[in-house]
Amino acid sequence: MIRKVFIAMCFVSIGLLSQWAHAATPTGQMLAYTCAGCHGNNGVSKGAIPSIDGLSAEQMVQAMQNYKSGERPGTIMNRIAKGYSEEEIKAMAEYFASLKK
Repeated sequence: MIRKVFIAMCFVSIGLLSQWAHAATPTGQMLAYTCAGCHGNNGVSKGAIPSIDGLSAEQMVQAMQNYKSGERPGTIMNRIAKGYSEEEIKAMAEYFASLKK
C-alpha cells in the first residue's frame, strides 16, 4: 500500500514539475528586455546602435544566426547571440517584428 502511494506521489510530483518548467519558459517579450540596455526600450535606439523594432522576424533571426556563427562581425553581439537557443532567438524575433514603427 505504501509503495502504491509513493508511486502515485511521484507521478503527481513529475506532473507538477513539468508544469512549473513549462511556465518558466521565457516569452519573446521577456527575452527582449535584455536588449533594452543597448537597443532601447522596445528596440527603439536613441543612439548610434541600430533600432531593432519592426525588423521582420526573418531579418532578426538571420542577423542573430550570423552573429552566433561568427559570419557577421560584432563588438559584443557575436558573444551575446551565442547565449541564446534557436527557439529563444525566434521568440525574440517574432516579438520585435510585432512592434510596428
